[in-house]
Amino acid sequence: MSLMTTFGKMMVILFAIAMGFLANRLGYFSEETNRKLTKLVLNITMPCMILASVLAGNDLPDISAIISFFKILLIFYGLEALFMLVAPHIIGGTPAQKNIWRFVCLFPNASFIAYPVIEALFGEGAIFYAVMLCLPYNVINFSFGPALLGGGARFQWKALCTPAMICSAVALAFALGGVRAPALIGDMLDFVGDVTVPLSLLVLGSVLAGLKTKNVFAKPRLWALSAFRLLIMPVTLLLILRPVGLDPVVLGVVVVEMAMPAAVNGAMLCMEYNGDIESMAQTIFVTTILSVVTIPLVAMLL
Repeated sequence: MSLMTTFGKMMVILFAIAMGFLANRLGYFSEETNRKLTKLVLNITMPCMILASVLAGNDLPDISAIISFFKILLIFYGLEALFMLVAPHIIGGTPAQKNIWRFVCLFPNASFIAYPVIEALFGEGAIFYAVMLCLPYNVINFSFGPALLGGGARFQWKALCTPAMICSAVALAFALGGVRAPALIGDMLDFVGDVTVPLSLLVLGSVLAGLKTKNVFAKPRLWALSAFRLLIMPVTLLLILRPVGLDPVVLGVVVVEMAMPAAVNGAMLCMEYNGDIESMAQTIFVTTILSVVTIPLVAMLL
């Protein structure tokens, strides 16, 4: 794999976060702005992006290939669930922090960073597999994620009826049913959905600007969590799947997805459901910075 290509993609992501940080310091973004943009992303642009991943003109494999890939995803999500249960007990922290550790182990940045990196490493055709991986991911993220971050007592069933949740379920049904939409609809959804990634990263940078991150790299728990998320989990998945004899592109996609940093929308969900926003934002910051080095390293093992 190309080390410099992967590194370059990660630098683009960090640049967008830095611009959000700068916008906050210049007074363009405020806490209220962050909250409003969070609602915009979660309720409008991200649902469009989710639907566009299936409807925006990409050729889909036949149903048997899709079902076979979902069998691999059972291993992917099963491994994440195992680490979600184990890692917080090893890392420690407050109950609220442990919820953050669980969320981070269960939810990597499976689209915002993964899509451009996977396209650079494996070509445009590999994006379909990344999208398929994200379909059940989105359903779990927008249902179980709020309950995990806000605490089980805070969970409300209406969280299952968010636009992103509904669009995830619809996209999954379209993919399994081979449903195609007119090209114009896919283009419209894709056009609006394209702003999700940069806007989310700008908001993340703005959130980080309001936190005390001076000594963030001196926190052992963040280093331990980063080791789990960025190295231990993807290497474990590679060791499990390599003997199976998968197509190299499929193997590469799922392993690189597992090597992604903490999901950017974790900060948005914390803001929405009163989770530990400081620990989440610091975790996203640290894992994203470190992933500039760790993702190329994992890619070289493929």
